[in-house]
Amino acid sequence: MRILSVVGAPSDVLHLAPVARALAGRSEVTHHVVHAGAPAGPAAALLAELGMPAPDHHLEVGRGAPGARTGLIMQRLEPLLTDLRPDVVLVFGADDAAVAAALVAAKLGCRVGHIGAGLRSGEATTPQEINRVVIDRVAELLLAPSRQAMENLKGEAVPEERADFVGNALIDTAFRMLPPTQDAAEPYAVVALHDPANVDDAATLETLLSTLTELAHRVPIVLLADADLRERVRAVEGGRGLPGLTVIEPPGYAEMLGLVASAALVITDTATLQDETTYLGVPCLTLRTATECAASCCHGTNRLVPPARAVLLAAATRALARWAVRLARPVVERWDGRAAERIVAVVCDGARFPLEPPPVASPDPDARPRRRAVAMREPALIG
Repeated sequence: MRILSVVGAPSDVLHLAPVARALAGRSEVTHHVVHAGAPAGPAAALLAELGMPAPDHHLEVGRGAPGARTGLIMQRLEPLLTDLRPDVVLVFGADDAAVAAALVAAKLGCRVGHIGAGLRSGEATTPQEINRVVIDRVAELLLAPSRQAMENLKGEAVPEERADFVGNALIDTAFRMLPPTQDAAEPYAVVALHDPANVDDAATLETLLSTLTELAHRVPIVLLADADLRERVRAVEGGRGLPGLTVIEPPGYAEMLGLVASAALVITDTATLQDETTYLGVPCLTLRTATECAASCCHGTNRLVPPARAVLLAAATRALARWAVRLARPVVERWDGRAAERIVAVVCDGARFPLEPPPVASPDPDARPRRRAVAMREPALIG
């Protein structure tokens, strides 16, 4: 059996790693990995940290307009698929690489498996939401990470035999890579921003930075910023500085997990951190008005907050007031470190994992110890 996985963004690698390990244990499977970008870059570094081999093929498609980038990936991927003739093409998430690979594979008659199927933000005109819908229309194997994703597919009249509730492969990676964590002597917050709506608009970024500076009077803040964001921050703050904020390069994945696990609060706009903070039981404020990560909002850890000064400060104050509360972390259905096993069982064995009645909530006896998991019961969208 030939299986080919196509990844683009570093977040795709976090979902790929446990699946690739599970496939490596199958003697009847030949697994090829294709990376849409160049051999060097964040994805390569992340693969190395996760103990994974380098991709078998690189398409060397860089940044660009979504349409042009999608077309170029399709153009370079099609000859490869024609040559390798995979039985199944696995795509991850909803970036340009995923939709390009799904379209090419479907047109060539390959079965497409979508890891992350059924996620919807409700923002119908955004590029990623368009990609999600398109991929789920052409994929034969819809591998959903959450009950909410399965419900979305059901609401779109997707045949039940195409969808399986396998769990979140990202949590498999977090489960494996989480370092031992210790109680922080004092609370601190972690901020990670990537959404162009927050970082590309100078006025919005200035509002966020001034709000974080005010919040830093109450709690030290660690701002994770790559070179591009640091340049934007310097342009906005104009030499005034950001008192109370420590600006650092995003660390490696394991170090990042440890930093987040011991935080009193995370402020972000990334899907990865929304899911990871839910798994870790850390309060998260997401600077968006909608999210595809519905499961993270249904289990008391994630709240959507518009990037408005008063609203963000109020929400952060409420979260920080609960810092001393020590509760068991949430138990999210099938976020148990075994999603990759179920994915491979579906792809290779034709196993089925249908949506069943929700289980009665109970503590997870195998959960790693957590010093706190703050329950937040405000409405999902604050402000």
